[in-house]
Order: sequence, then structure tokens, then C-alpha cells
Amino acid sequence: MSDNYTFEQFLQDIHQTVPNNDSQICPVTRTLNLLQGKWKNHILYEMFKHDSIRFGEFKKAIPAITNTMLISSLRELEENHLVNRVQYNEIPPHVEYSLTETGKALLPIFYEMFKWGMNYPISCK
Repeated sequence: MSDNYTFEQFLQDIHQTVPNNDSQICPVTRTLNLLQGKWKNHILYEMFKHDSIRFGEFKKAIPAITNTMLISSLRELEENHLVNRVQYNEIPPHVEYSLTETGKALLPIFYEMFKWGMNYPISCK
């Protein structure tokens, strides 16, 4: 899809789309499936704030997340090509995570969600 795809074209396309079948998943559903889970959005948000980030920095930024859930979420994000993982075999060994170009491309979406959330009248917990 080109960068010239407009909102008006999007509206026209969704009004003309045949009801969804199993062979073709809606691009919005595909995107939401990549981001689903309690922690992935918060992890990505922290990654937008850093060029690269270590596991311990995630733990400080998201203290309620368990090690197991952080590892699992990071692996899924890596498998979906949103996050790079680089292991340094130094002493002490460490791992750094950064966004791929595909992951960075989510920033405008997060910005639009931020703007929408600022205007949504109900507070989230």
C-alpha cells in the first residue's frame, strides 16, 4: 500500500469489502493482533523513548511486569519483527533491545492513539 492511500479511499474500501472470510484478515485486525496483550503497548512505548534499552531498564520502567511476562512479550515482539534483540557476550553479558524499522513505523499510530486518549472522557486504570 502506498503512502498516498487516503482516508477517503480507506472509507470507500471498507464500505465495499465483502464480509470477512478466513482467507483474508482485515489489516486492522492483523495490527491489533500484533499489539494484543497486557504489556506489549507499554513495552513499545518505553522503546519509543530510548534508542536501545536493557532488560533491567524495562523492569524499572514497568515495575508491575513479571520477568516471565517481559521475556515472553519481548520474544513475541521480536518474532513479529517489531523489536531487535542484541546479545553482548562480554563480562558481564547483557542484552539490548531496540525497535526495528517496522516497529518504529508504529510511532504515528501511537501518536494518534495518544491524541484520542487525551480527549476520551473516561479515565483508565
